[in-house]
Amino acid sequence: MAGLKVKQDFPVFNQTIHGHPLVYLDSGASAQKPRCVIDAVTHLYETDYANIHRGVYELSMRISECYEQARRTVQHFINAAHEDEIVFTSGATESFNLVVASWGRIFLKEGDEVVVTRLEHHANIVPWQLLQKQIPFTLRVVPIQSNGEVLLADVKAAITDKTKIVSVTQVSNALGTILPVEEIISFAHEKGIPVMLDGSQAISHTAVDVQKLDADFYAFSGHKIYGPTGIGVLYGKRAMLAKMPPYQGGGDMIETVSFEEQTTFQEPPMRFEAGTPPIAQAIGLAAALDYVSALGLDKIEAYEAELLAYAIDKIGSLNGVRLVGTAPKKAAILSFVVEGVHPHDVGTILDSEGIAVRAGHHCAQPAMEALGLMATVRASFGVYNTKEDIDALARGLEKVKEIFA
Repeated sequence: MAGLKVKQDFPVFNQTIHGHPLVYLDSGASAQKPRCVIDAVTHLYETDYANIHRGVYELSMRISECYEQARRTVQHFINAAHEDEIVFTSGATESFNLVVASWGRIFLKEGDEVVVTRLEHHANIVPWQLLQKQIPFTLRVVPIQSNGEVLLADVKAAITDKTKIVSVTQVSNALGTILPVEEIISFAHEKGIPVMLDGSQAISHTAVDVQKLDADFYAFSGHKIYGPTGIGVLYGKRAMLAKMPPYQGGGDMIETVSFEEQTTFQEPPMRFEAGTPPIAQAIGLAAALDYVSALGLDKIEAYEAELLAYAIDKIGSLNGVRLVGTAPKKAAILSFVVEGVHPHDVGTILDSEGIAVRAGHHCAQPAMEALGLMATVRASFGVYNTKEDIDALARGLEKVKEIFA
């Protein structure tokens, strides 16, 4: 699976950047797309495209079945019990906004508490803050350790008899920290509290079984797992989704609309998919999940663990480079700073060597502030990365230090 054999599946690598072979180390932001995903989307537009659920003609019926098959592909990939527990959204950000706007408005009241961690992506912070302007509930924020770890004891301490939901990331997008989500869910459920997980960074690195996790909600974005942009998934337990009102109004989420009688809505998941959905993107996502399944998530996880260990040793041993986020359990994400050099300057110089990394706060400003930083450089790995890519990163960082010596 590893190395150039897999890299050949991704057409983007058939080019040079500033005269150098492309070394792409920003999969945490958005992963590159394999040929099979590109072909699936192209084929749809060339042969099968129409709107779904509305036409009685062949193309519409054909594409409607493809769209619903994509839903079943997602269901099987995360082992959801029912296909109607899979809601297609535009991405994990919309998935969070959907839960906050729908579930939150119904079940939160003044004095209630929502537990999050300081590691969260802004998508799991800002929607709650927006709702606070309408409902004066409290956000209880679990601290992080200096190594980027979140302690189970701190999560337990944050949960009180006022807690109505726990909403945490499975893997930190900024640091790669893996949270003890199984234990968090078990503890919360003992107290009758639902849990929502941000699986955006976990979904491409490890096998996800929502029934085994017992998460009440699980969100991820397609473009993180080699699928198209503009497509995401909200998994919700059937009983949870059934209690939630529509998030948006419009076509396809209604049963009947009337000025004289009560307007009625479809059952989940259609209740939450107003308007024309991301049809091509959903089918592209299904192709991406099939691709990852064929590689084997157990093999991906083992290979990326090996790659991360190599990167920690190689990059961590460079003089003047400090790793940020050294929790004992990490996914394939490496954050670091170069002494005396702004992360944006590091990223610019690396780009001149054909190396793509992310530099900034990674939509995790509270985490950066807790660590006393404004920004880091982040190298995040995918199935197409190799040890040679990490060697190139190390050489690039030596050039950074030479320029700023």
